[in-house]
Amino acid sequence: MSTTKYTPRLADKYSKEVVPALMKKFAYKTVMQAPKLEKICINRGVNGAVTDKKLVDIAVDELNMITGQKAVPTMSKKDISNFKLRKGMPIGARVTLRGEKMYEFLDRLVSVALPRVRDFKGISDKAFDGRGNYTLGVTEQIIFPEIDIDKVNKITGMDITFVTTAQTNEEAYELLKELGMPFKGAKKDNN
Repeated sequence: MSTTKYTPRLADKYSKEVVPALMKKFAYKTVMQAPKLEKICINRGVNGAVTDKKLVDIAVDELNMITGQKAVPTMSKKDISNFKLRKGMPIGARVTLRGEKMYEFLDRLVSVALPRVRDFKGISDKAFDGRGNYTLGVTEQIIFPEIDIDKVNKITGMDITFVTTAQTNEEAYELLKELGMPFKGAKKDNN
């Protein structure tokens, strides 16, 4: 019986290809200075959750399927009378991925889900926050192969935030580009 530990493809690529490329580009003194992906946060607001509580359960179940990890409902923080919203009501779903599941999700997002987006020409490189984090908005959950399109009663989107240890937008951009994120105008490698 073999005792080799499973390593996600992108985690392997990070240590073997991405770190040396970043070391060369930014002239880091040690490997530990190279930025890394800390976590991926997926957040999904549910329109109409105030009137129909089942919509939040459906959103949580879909996030469970997409990520392979238990999602939790998000609760409202305050009362807003115009929206008939009370503090503590479920209004969405979220999940935070780290480690192996994070790399597996990123791999599936880049190689399977994003190419399924209609008229896809790459993702914007303008959504960095100045601290090395990147947020990607997905308009349809059906781009993920785990979602059965026949069972979807409402097409909704989600925000996917990539939290990195990068200090600048440029470092974060290079890190995500090396990990395979298809930014607009980025040159494609043939490997």
